[in-house]
Amino acid sequence: MNISFIGAGNVASSLGNLFSNAGHSVKYGTQNPNDNQLSVSDAISFGEVVCFAIPFSAMNEVLSANKEILKGKIVVDITNAINIADWSPLFLGEDSGGEQTARLLPESKVVKAFNTIFADVMKTDKQQFEGQKLTAFIASDDVEAATIIKKLADDADFNGFIVGGIKNARHLEAIAHLNIAIALGGGGTDAGFTYFQRKN
Repeated sequence: MNISFIGAGNVASSLGNLFSNAGHSVKYGTQNPNDNQLSVSDAISFGEVVCFAIPFSAMNEVLSANKEILKGKIVVDITNAINIADWSPLFLGEDSGGEQTARLLPESKVVKAFNTIFADVMKTDKQQFEGQKLTAFIASDDVEAATIIKKLADDADFNGFIVGGIKNARHLEAIAHLNIAIALGGGGTDAGFTYFQRKN
């Protein structure tokens, strides 16, 4: 697939490398592109799947400015609502960043995914813990889009796991806040969640 990332930081570059290694075409878009990057609008135009890995505080402006070219596309919200200075959570009450993205882009296929995984473990040599794959939780009201992102997660050697509709993004964002709290408490970022489900 053609996959674009808006943002080119650690999460975007690390996850993008995993997608590239799996045979997908990946490009990066930024506000001030260098020789290896595209403009935000050009990157969005390229991608069948458009992943947003920018600060949560920038999402409203960037999504609103590019609403038209995002129509019909799968939009993956990887963001978490945090204070950049100290990684502390911004609590959104009975809401989530993923739901906000879905409301801003009613004609896009919005998926919340990959926000519970640290960039440090988006590396081929760090993805498994004692033989177990990290879980990539996925929430979306669009079943087809969620299934496509699960396939991409599996391609990238995670265990893609669809948890239901976009309303569950609030739970995924809470998991991310817990992950960050554990890391800041001394656990570090070479860590992640693996979900086990017994099937009868």
